[in-house]
Amino acid sequence: MSSDKIIELKAGGVMPSASAHATIKVWDLFVRVFHWSLVAAFVVAFLSGEGNDTVHQTSGYVIAGLVMTRIVWGLIGSKYARFSNFVVGPRKVSAFAMQSMRLKAPRHIGHNPAGAVMIIALLATLLGLAITGHLMTTNAYWGSKAMEEVHEGLAYFALGLVLLHVLGVIFTSIEHGENLVKAMITGRKRV
Repeated sequence: MSSDKIIELKAGGVMPSASAHATIKVWDLFVRVFHWSLVAAFVVAFLSGEGNDTVHQTSGYVIAGLVMTRIVWGLIGSKYARFSNFVVGPRKVSAFAMQSMRLKAPRHIGHNPAGAVMIIALLATLLGLAITGHLMTTNAYWGSKAMEEVHEGLAYFALGLVLLHVLGVIFTSIEHGENLVKAMITGRKRV
């Protein structure tokens, strides 16, 4: 594993003074615009689910477009945006989760293993949400109660994932003493 991928800061460790205020560009413009656009589109889609069909469908198609472009960017994008940079196997995810529960998880410059699982889960769920939403507009599934229930189930599942994601961000920010929300705005994290 490369030295810039993980920086382990053990509890009580002292960070070198030369790098105390140094930052590195981690999240590129695409990742940041994607992230906050997805947040806005999901909020609009969720809140308009029982009301305005045009707004709901439009925000659903925006979500579908965002997810598809993020998948492509995960293959060809910048270093920290690529899936190959952060997706790891279940053993590493499990080990990271155990370390996190003991507040001894290593700090990652990019996504940590738990964050990677959340990204994949969110992308898959939102893609399923967009597909079932689109199917409900077709002749084959127009008025299908079963498809509507699957769509609504995915919407609430996605909402649950979002809440877990937010809790994970708060937990990791506290654990490592850094503002991850700010990093997703500026694109920069401390070294």
